[in-house]
Amino acid sequence: MQAVLGVMQGRLSPPEEGRFQSFPRSSWRQEFPRARDAGIGYIEWIYDDYGASVNPIATVEGRAEINALKEQFGLQTPSVCGDWLMDFPLIRCSEQEQAQRVRVFHDMLHWASEIGASRVVLPFVDASSIRTEEEANLLIRILERSLPVSEKTGVEMHLEADFAPSKFAHFLARVPHPAIKVNYDTGNSSGLGYVAREEFAAYGERIGSIHIKDRLRNPDGSVTTKPLGHGSADFDDVFACIRHIKYSGGFTLQVARGDDGDEVNWIKRQAEFVRNYWN
Repeated sequence: MQAVLGVMQGRLSPPEEGRFQSFPRSSWRQEFPRARDAGIGYIEWIYDDYGASVNPIATVEGRAEINALKEQFGLQTPSVCGDWLMDFPLIRCSEQEQAQRVRVFHDMLHWASEIGASRVVLPFVDASSIRTEEEANLLIRILERSLPVSEKTGVEMHLEADFAPSKFAHFLARVPHPAIKVNYDTGNSSGLGYVAREEFAAYGERIGSIHIKDRLRNPDGSVTTKPLGHGSADFDDVFACIRHIKYSGGFTLQVARGDDGDEVNWIKRQAEFVRNYWN
């Protein structure tokens, strides 16, 4: 089966202001021909605070330009990565702040629909990690209130979380709606020391999208993203599990960065790594 490979927006440009991942304010248009040249089929769009004031996804004219560039270069934008929620988490904030953040989240669902995306990835890791049962309960209430928007737009909500397998399965059982799925991140899991076959056994049927990266866990508890095959991810186990659930979606390369200015060649090499496992 031919892998449908995508790339996280920004990986085809040098990092801006030292940011490892962000909306590429100065070069987002150039990433369309670069993705084509790298043999990539789609771009996962980023909406974050850094690029919010100039991100074209937030305006009618901007979304029209995105769709025109997609057609011109033969690319898709099937996913929006809601990194804005890393800057402004839905939890650990006042009720007024939460209401405003939920409105932005719902806007993202509408914007995603208008650029042909079928999912918004909601990050609940690092600063937005769910730390207590009370926070988990709050998130479930927010997701349930968001389901009418998800159903109206046809855009699923994919949760990227750092729960251990059994805890994630328990959480998902409380929100069984088919529009709520899992974004499985190979790097987050390897960095946390999780085992793919245990994760897929716990909630594999809920996995709707996959981010591909590799990480090592350092003795001080921090995680470092490495080139594919140079971290702790067991890709033999990962891809065996992916095949077992008959996954048919795409793989978004959210990989470590190479040399500035060599992004196209670097992404080509990382893509080939994935194709060798999948094909």
